[in-house]
Amino acid sequence: MSDTPASLPVAVIGAGPVGLAAAAHLVARGLPVKVYEAGTEVAAHVRDWGHVRLFSPWAFNVDPAARALLARRGWEMPPESAHPTGAELVGRYLAPLAATPDLAPAIETGARVTALSRRGLDKAAGRDRAARSFVLAVRERGGRLRRDLARAVIDASGTWATPNPLGADGLPAAGEAALADRIATGIPDVLGRDRAAYAGRTTLVVGAGHSAANVLLDLGRLAEEEEGTRLLWATRGTDLSRVYGGGAQDRLAARGDLGLRLRALVEAGRARLVRGFALTALRPAGAGLLVEGETGSGPCTLGPVDRIVTATGQRPDLALTRELRLDLDPGLESARALGPLIDPNLHSCGSVPPHGHRELAHPEPGFYTAGIKSYGRAPTFLMMTGYEQVRSIAAALAGDRAAADEVALVLPETGICTTVRGADPGGDSGGAVSSGAGSCCGRAA
Repeated sequence: MSDTPASLPVAVIGAGPVGLAAAAHLVARGLPVKVYEAGTEVAAHVRDWGHVRLFSPWAFNVDPAARALLARRGWEMPPESAHPTGAELVGRYLAPLAATPDLAPAIETGARVTALSRRGLDKAAGRDRAARSFVLAVRERGGRLRRDLARAVIDASGTWATPNPLGADGLPAAGEAALADRIATGIPDVLGRDRAAYAGRTTLVVGAGHSAANVLLDLGRLAEEEEGTRLLWATRGTDLSRVYGGGAQDRLAARGDLGLRLRALVEAGRARLVRGFALTALRPAGAGLLVEGETGSGPCTLGPVDRIVTATGQRPDLALTRELRLDLDPGLESARALGPLIDPNLHSCGSVPPHGHRELAHPEPGFYTAGIKSYGRAPTFLMMTGYEQVRSIAAALAGDRAAADEVALVLPETGICTTVRGADPGGDSGGAVSSGAGSCCGRAA
């Protein structure tokens, strides 16, 4: 006998773009939903990079079900060809969506889901799991821990809060924890709220993805405005074709332009580039930091630098699902069926075959990973991918298998379709260290 009554909601973890889209699709299907957001406001992760302009236009960043829900409340779509910043995405789309009478009662902010399980069963118990409701351990804003029940769970909590460490081996580099106050993760706002920390100083950016590109370009602009601002760029790999991109061949013009501007910054000598640098340790040196690593030519030390920006990608937090039965790709930590479709060791085009509830499901019935967390450690996730994912999942949960299986996804290609062997699956790290890496040791540009 099932203990999962139809009145129980579908739990959605995360009130970012994909989590809110999931809620919109579930509401459109007439299914009860409960959205848990750990931040004090919806879209907390997007707000963190609110100063960054997306390279995908509005047409790619608004979910169809969410758009229909908003339109009923008089909302007007921004110009489809314009490119919003993260702050504009929140202010003009995500915050109004969360405030609609359809979704607002279902969203709880300041509610962190810390663990998931099945009611009355631990992970080892294999009998009748599908008949048991999910149990969510929820830490409330004031610190109280409670338990909620759900009929199904969509984990759209993202990976922004769990960045990869600096160490090339996937572990924190020696000295990284002790020097954490000199290290920023993600995309600091070097032209805005964080300007004072970078103006007139030397900054090392580590990583070779779009996050690193945005930081480097902002630092380059800061260097034009603030005397003494210098930048150094270290990449674990030697092939930077992914971050430099396909230029005019990129179907997302702004993404192609990002790579072109980054290449121009380096070729003009405004940023010193050290390729093939596997970072191992940090140590203080007077008022600065020395950064130690290995290259194809042997040990190398960079610096001194004043600050470091870690733009080496993110990884999923798997502690949340320890008591659930998951089937993950062993390298990427994505859903296993999705792994071969997105593996950066194999693909660079930016396109991903259509996929939906079947690829995102796990041996745990009723549990799905969606959004960027479904990609695990793989890079190049686009919001429109997540929107199609949750459309398919909502249809499956509503029992509409025909709609759930009819997935359609056409992503804009990067213009650099190559097969990459031996690349680093860490996302923003730009490939594996290869022998013959460029020399290091020197001052920042």
